Amino acid sequence: MKRIIIVFLLMILLTGCIKDKESDKKMYVIVNNIKYEIDLENNETVKELYNKLPLDFEMNELNGNEKYVYLDYEIASNPVSVDRIEKGDIMLYGDNCLVLFYKSFTTQYSYTKIGHINNLEDLGIGNITIRLEKE
Repeated sequence: MKRIIIVFLLMILLTGCIKDKESDKKMYVIVNNIKYEIDLENNETVKELYNKLPLDFEMNELNGNEKYVYLDYEIASNPVSVDRIEKGDIMLYGDNCLVLFYKSFTTQYSYTKIGHINNLEDLGIGNITIRLEKE
């Protein structure tokens, strides 16, 4: 019985270590020469996007609250109704539209969460160029 408990505890510890390795991944976005760290979600979308870095995009303006770009490829998605967008959210719309929100608002749309940027400055109206990179 003690062996079973010890094996079970080791499995829990090893699972925690594996999760920690995944959470050690860091992704950054550079906007207007300012580098922001993205607090990443732990999902397949993030893993696929992370493996494609670095990436440079020109993002288009939409509705005075978000920037978006359609990727040339599809990545894993698992959209959910988010109800509220927060300034700094980065999400995937559908399976190939990367969206960076720079204002908070309520929404009826569904997105796959990628991460969040704390202290994101207002990005203003108009298109922007960004770079996504990893450490």
